[in-house]
Amino acid sequence: MNKSRIFLLLSLSFIFGIGMRSFFEIPITFILWGTIISIALLAIFWKNRTAIIVAFFILFFILGIFSLDRRMNFFDDIGLDGKNIEGKAIIVKEPENKDGYQKIVAKLESKNEKVLINTSSFEEYFYGEELYISCILEISKNKDDSFDYKMYLAKDRIKYICNKAKIEKTGNKNNNKIYAFILKIKNNLEKNIFQSIPQPEAALANGVLFGGSSAMSKEIQDSFSRTGMTHIVAVSGYNVTIIAEYFVLLGIFLGMWRKQALWFAIFGIFLFVAMIGFPSSAARAGVMGTVLIWAMKNGRLSNSLNAIIFAGAVMLAINPMLLRWDIGFQLSFLATLGIVLFSPLAEKISLKKFNPLGFSEIIFLSLCAQIFVIPIIMYNFKTVSLISILVNVLVLPIVPISMALSFLAAISGFFLNPVWNIFAWLAHLPLYYEIEVIKFFSNFSWASVGVDNVNMFLIVVYYLALGSGLFFARRIGNMKIKD
Repeated sequence: MNKSRIFLLLSLSFIFGIGMRSFFEIPITFILWGTIISIALLAIFWKNRTAIIVAFFILFFILGIFSLDRRMNFFDDIGLDGKNIEGKAIIVKEPENKDGYQKIVAKLESKNEKVLINTSSFEEYFYGEELYISCILEISKNKDDSFDYKMYLAKDRIKYICNKAKIEKTGNKNNNKIYAFILKIKNNLEKNIFQSIPQPEAALANGVLFGGSSAMSKEIQDSFSRTGMTHIVAVSGYNVTIIAEYFVLLGIFLGMWRKQALWFAIFGIFLFVAMIGFPSSAARAGVMGTVLIWAMKNGRLSNSLNAIIFAGAVMLAINPMLLRWDIGFQLSFLATLGIVLFSPLAEKISLKKFNPLGFSEIIFLSLCAQIFVIPIIMYNFKTVSLISILVNVLVLPIVPISMALSFLAAISGFFLNPVWNIFAWLAHLPLYYEIEVIKFFSNFSWASVGVDNVNMFLIVVYYLALGSGLFFARRIGNMKIKD
């Protein structure tokens, strides 16, 4: 077994350990015995390479279990549950608007606890503002078994929620000046979009640029869901990869060598993540996209599995709760993994000969990503679109165009009157096309079907079958398709 394979399996052992603890209670005796056995193997068979490798596999597996087990102690201290608190709090994250109310994540100055405050949208709040709040803290509760809201908040170290808070602004600010400046630019760009592009196209422009569908009407959101197109308004490794691909094409168009264009794409990823305010989901997606571009730069796209798995393991070492309770991480990781594992097929097909602008490659890699994320979407949203592939083929080539024109419309909004913003007029055309195509296909009664019986066992079987198929296809040469 070579060093590369050992490195990959050690990373996977750590991830599997976290996965095991995510779904099962692991007794402390199991952790102790696993540690003892691995140390014994190292001590007794220290000259045997195979024994040493097995010992480290066990150690990394145990380390994965222990890392999540330590984070699961988060709810051991719930002394503030049901208590009325009064005091100062600092908004530590950009507030999020949701259907007539807003979510504010604030850190209590006296208790050193993060709290999720649900309040009305009548008052506008900003990152870094100091508030004086009075409310009764509650441990978040799950409405049903379909979504573990309690653990979803816990992954961000949020233990308590406050639904009926009395809030006063103190007028003080305590923020990161650079981050606050970035958010201010982002907010102004959003305002420019809504002032220069009519609805519902403005909401889509905002979604494809900054992520999120909250500005869309319920009808439009349902249409996107029924056609499997919600991913174009979500920041994931898949989206970042598509953005990077077009930065590569732009770099080549500007006269760069391919490796220079890849560095240009990495800069583009950083610029994109910065532009939308460095949310954690975008930062993780940016890491995945950067790793993929790095693999392309070194000419090892089809052999970059180690880099993707290692990047995932590092992010899980920082926050092991992401693996089960953060769908954004799951989609980013799996979509990027799908692109990497299917990339040899894209190389063999020579997709660019079908479309010199790279649209064929974008569509193919997007569909590869879809194959890897479909089970996660079915498990979390209990639905699957039967026409997703067709709608993706019709819409995806246009998305980068609408993104570029929407961005130019947002930037030019600082200099041009909204009525005379030529880029807004141009952006409206592809945005209108995307919405109309999605609405048209969503009207078919069979566009999507509910799936209530998807469980974790079926998901594991799906990925094992998919992985086995890819493995044997490579072994027997089925991936070597002739030009």
